[in-house]
Amino acid sequence: MAKSKGGVTVAKVWALCEPIVEGLGLRLWDVRYVKEGADRFLRVFIDKPEGVSIDDCEAVSRAINDPLDALDPIENAYCLEVCSPGVERELVRDEHFARFIGADVMVRMLRPVEGIGREFAGKLKAYEDGTVTVEDHSGENELSFNKKDAAWVKLDDFF
Repeated sequence: MAKSKGGVTVAKVWALCEPIVEGLGLRLWDVRYVKEGADRFLRVFIDKPEGVSIDDCEAVSRAINDPLDALDPIENAYCLEVCSPGVERELVRDEHFARFIGADVMVRMLRPVEGIGREFAGKLKAYEDGTVTVEDHSGENELSFNKKDAAWVKLDDFF
């Protein structure tokens, strides 16, 4: 089950959306329920190897809208957004890290790391039980940290 921002709500929405999204030939990347200012957003991130189009987002939005209304997992008013995780996609779930071992990543830590600072880049070398290991681009140094200590880990497609 999905564990992301929004807890139980996210798990319910994930369970509802995943078969619908896969039925449209796409992959469910992430689900987030967030409050930004006075507004609440349910964000459903979709993916496919050749990239996501606006038509894909529209198709998923239409396909999940009525089932979401029927499930009614959110008691407050919210805005549904269906989108791509983007080029610099954030790695969130365990399977994201496993899939992108060897990829270039950018990391922003919640607190500075001595001698490195808050932000650094390198290759995702390993991921196990919530521990992320990133090797710098020189291949000489690596840093291991708990995923929850990072503000984000994103693919670095521009390295």
